Amino acid sequence: MKNIQIARLTWAKLWEDYSRRVPYARTYQQAIEAAGGTLANDHIAFRSLRLTADTPKGKIELGIPYIGRIVEALGYKVAGEYEFPEQQLYALHYQHPDQDEFDLPKLFVSELLVDALPEKIADVIAQIVASGQFFNSQTLIEDIAAAFPETELDRIATRLQEIFIRPWEPPQKSIVEAVNQVTQYGAWVLLHGYAVNHFTGYVNRQQTPRYPDIASTARALAELGIPMKAKIEGSVSTGLQQTATQAAIENVLVRDDSTGELIKIPWTYAYYEIAERHPVEVAPGAIDLFQGFLSSQAKNLFEMTRKG
Repeated sequence: MKNIQIARLTWAKLWEDYSRRVPYARTYQQAIEAAGGTLANDHIAFRSLRLTADTPKGKIELGIPYIGRIVEALGYKVAGEYEFPEQQLYALHYQHPDQDEFDLPKLFVSELLVDALPEKIADVIAQIVASGQFFNSQTLIEDIAAAFPETELDRIATRLQEIFIRPWEPPQKSIVEAVNQVTQYGAWVLLHGYAVNHFTGYVNRQQTPRYPDIASTARALAELGIPMKAKIEGSVSTGLQQTATQAAIENVLVRDDSTGELIKIPWTYAYYEIAERHPVEVAPGAIDLFQGFLSSQAKNLFEMTRKG
């Protein structure tokens, strides 16, 4: 139960950070609550780089294990894996065994296969992240196990919240632009690190007849002036339908190539996704809501942060 409390506190803190940076998410929440419904998030997505960093405390894996070790300490289990060879990406999704009872979102954690990129691009990515200040997962795992009493749980959640930032120095502007030509995902991670990539409104649990499905919800958001993805991915028969807002734009810090000074340039940050899940046959004669993800749909949603 302690791990569940820490997880819920951590996700709530991340929601506050994220919804401040992505006003579309706050508009969604306000619209659903104004209709008498409830905010529920289906999943939270994070991005990472499959790299190993040398630090004074030894080698640290910066890809999925960097986040995975912590979420597993919170009780989450790997529930699916996904490959995206065209984009040089790999992902796992995690679920908590008590997700329904305690309203815990699924987690979708992806990583860029840096070694699959052109050598020059892979090298500059590795050079940038080498400046990072990374957390000690073993210490945090031990703290999670030992946390007590209630006030300690909030302190641990605050420490976990601090993981989901960019831990390395701002990259050079020209490097970001060069990486972006090869992998928009990689440029995004260089700029935003482990910050939340997106939360996902769970249409099934909105609990308002005004917005009974994903189509009515997406239409309402568009009518509120939110720029939406052109179409809804998936269908009832696939078990999962998804769509999203356009990505919010932020002024991000980079280092000027000429002067070495820090400057700000506009770049995509995050979008807000909405998803509706449908019953599928999970075993012969057994019907249940589809709980996983579909690679073909996720592939298209990755592109929502593309910067031209």
